[in-house]
Amino acid sequence: MLIINQTQYSRAIVILIIFYLVFCNTSAAQYTWNNDSAFKAGSPNSGRIWGYAFGDFAFKSHKDSLNRGGSSQYTGIPEARTTFQFRRIYFGYDYNISKKFSAELLLAAEDNFPAGNPPSAAVASGDELLNHKLTFYIKLMNIRWKNIWKGTDLVAGQIATPAYPLLSEKIWNYRSIERTISDIRRTPSYDLGASLQGVFDPSAKNVGYNLMVANGSGAMPEADNFKWFYGDVYAYFFHKKLILDAYGDYERLKWTTTWHHSRQMWKGYIAFNSAATDKGIDPGSGFTVGLEFFINNLKKDNFATKITGGVDTLSIAAKGISFYVHADIIKAKLRFIARFDAFNPNNKIDNNIYYKYAGNTSQYNDNSYRADTIPTGDQTYKQTFLVAGLDFMPARNVHFMPNIWYTHYATQLSASNSDHDLVYRISFYYVFGK
Repeated sequence: MLIINQTQYSRAIVILIIFYLVFCNTSAAQYTWNNDSAFKAGSPNSGRIWGYAFGDFAFKSHKDSLNRGGSSQYTGIPEARTTFQFRRIYFGYDYNISKKFSAELLLAAEDNFPAGNPPSAAVASGDELLNHKLTFYIKLMNIRWKNIWKGTDLVAGQIATPAYPLLSEKIWNYRSIERTISDIRRTPSYDLGASLQGVFDPSAKNVGYNLMVANGSGAMPEADNFKWFYGDVYAYFFHKKLILDAYGDYERLKWTTTWHHSRQMWKGYIAFNSAATDKGIDPGSGFTVGLEFFINNLKKDNFATKITGGVDTLSIAAKGISFYVHADIIKAKLRFIARFDAFNPNNKIDNNIYYKYAGNTSQYNDNSYRADTIPTGDQTYKQTFLVAGLDFMPARNVHFMPNIWYTHYATQLSASNSDHDLVYRISFYYVFGK
């Protein structure tokens, strides 16, 4: 009897997809499939394969003694550990069905948390198989109906959300160095649902919007009856050099007669790119500076244990701000990158009343895995993140980026236990098919 294990099955699926794309078209379709200009022009039966990858050689110089940081790339990694690692691999296929309809497929392998990273030190995590090998999953799969009315597309399926991947992440331009600040807190970058993506001025495309309703479960099946609602409005000024963006979302998490638990984010973004023209922004050239900030209102989220006994359920606001700059040193050859983030998970700390806080919203309740006076961990600590580095480009779409990655942690409880993670990296990033 033939037995196929999980690794063989995953590889077989990827091979079949590639085989189909390459061999199962007519000769005419294969010609336009290889013609990127035809795809960009929206020619029917034209498509392209594309992808990118980034990773690092990393050396962890210092380790936070309480393993704080939740699902940060380096949480729990032992001090003095060295590693070569991919942090993301993309393999995509875009196809124009007709002038009005196009389809998108994206396979991704990412979030591979190394062994020693709590809470999953002994089991597969991220996009690992049970044997700890990295594998692809379906990240995007959607169909786009172009100009369902003038200036607006309808997109259905697994879609990039308006939270950051459609705008602020592109202008930040260095996802290969680190996620945006709302992405670090795992606000969804993709979801299964339906979206309207449009502009109010189709000729200039200076003012636009994105609306979306989806499951709120990313690539996984829906697990409850609540939907995630997304909304975003943006505008370009001064020949697209100045960008303003306002974003909001909402999802119920638990909704019973005794517990109304929900999350609701407001996010603002402003950026300036000196290389932008009326044709579009060019964040990989010239001088770019950006500021992003959010407030996530977590209704009835935090269980706060009183010193005198009993537990209160608190509504809190988690807040974050990110400032960055990157610019040319030698045009098209060498750039510098610098970024500063500050994050506070809980604005309702009162050490005169409470001694322990337990959050109930994913990615806003990561803790220190501390096993002494606070058995469930410290969920109050503020984080300060810094990254700085250089971007060397020996060829178009090829980047080598030496950088320093640093996160400082400081509890808001009465006990002082400040510490940090420090990592030195040589990151690499390359793009093909675009």
